[in-house]
Amino acid sequence: MPSRKPRTEKAQQAAPQEEPRGGERLQKILASAGVASRRKAEELILAGRVQVNGQVVTEMGFKADAASDHIRVDGKLLQGPEKLRYFMLNKPKGYVTTVSDPEGRHTVMEFFHGRGKGGERLYPVGRLDYASEGLLLMTNDGALANTLTKASSHVEKVYLVKVSGRPTEEQLEQIRAGIMIDRGRPGEGRVMTAPAGVRMVRDAENPWFELTLIEGRNREIRKMFEETGHFVEKIRRIGYGPLVLDVEPGEVRELNPEEVDSLRRAAQRKRAPKPKAATKTKRLTMLPKAKPARKSATGGRPGRAGAGRPAAGRPGRAGQGGQNARSGQGGASSERPARKLAPEGASRATERAGSRSGAKAGNKPAARPGTRSGSRPGPKSGSRPGAGSRSGTGSRSGAGPRSGRR
Repeated sequence: MPSRKPRTEKAQQAAPQEEPRGGERLQKILASAGVASRRKAEELILAGRVQVNGQVVTEMGFKADAASDHIRVDGKLLQGPEKLRYFMLNKPKGYVTTVSDPEGRHTVMEFFHGRGKGGERLYPVGRLDYASEGLLLMTNDGALANTLTKASSHVEKVYLVKVSGRPTEEQLEQIRAGIMIDRGRPGEGRVMTAPAGVRMVRDAENPWFELTLIEGRNREIRKMFEETGHFVEKIRRIGYGPLVLDVEPGEVRELNPEEVDSLRRAAQRKRAPKPKAATKTKRLTMLPKAKPARKSATGGRPGRAGAGRPAAGRPGRAGQGGQNARSGQGGASSERPARKLAPEGASRATERAGSRSGAKAGNKPAARPGTRSGSRPGPKSGSRPGAGSRSGTGSRSGAGPRSGRR
């Protein structure tokens, strides 16, 4: 059997050779151009709606060069990558952190209508719950957004959290060291959280805490405190990496180049930072103002009687009867009778003598508060049924209960 001749050099040169195609993945180019997110761009490619140099591409992982290749989507030529924009939003409560909501709720995109002059397609970096508020990053830089949201980036996020009830120091240590919470929806298992920084910034019956996280799980803060038996009432994010919240709720501002560079450096740091308490500058001012203490019921102006206290007014008036007690229309005291005051011109000794004589006669306290003490001495005293006896000093003692009502 004749041996097989080896290939000649000319035949080897004629054999087709496939060279790897350089450039970027097609879905990444579409996302950078603002056409759609990477996931939506993959759907466009699989649907055959993307052409490269006149050829329809349906292969995932196909690479192209945005500078030299002609890329079309639905027949429209891409004009190259759009200008990258970065914004900080102070998200209010009652808004969903998404581009569109199938339930028709308000979304954070309502704060960016007409914001990009070039029609840039912005989207949020990470999420804040519907009931949460605070700092939210918005950008069209997909590469930076993906890096910031990766669990391995360990970018610090700082929150102000109001808790119902006061956790013990042991419970706070559990949160600092890491605590087991439910993974996603109930029934999907449990997971241990990363170490977190916790410190109290306002001591109250329902205190405020500053919480520093290096990860972003679904409803993580609420689950962490629920594991300690405490309900979270409010959440406000005040820091994201090197950024500190400095705009009012519902307001937006664009980041400057120095802030963008600092975000990139924070996202590229591989080593996880040790959670620490945030600086007090600006952040404590983001707490809501404490409500002023209420005035006590007895804290009125001088000269006015408080609740349950007799008025120290003009002589002849006793307790809370006022003018009604003076005219005999005041109600009887429910606990103890008001202290009777001596008439003008009478000495204290006269008042004490009258009270002693009333005690000897065995009279009961007056049923009508506000009756005059020590009024006219003379024959008229005791003319009414139940009137008190005449004292030795000429003043009348406290009148006893009347025999009947008129």
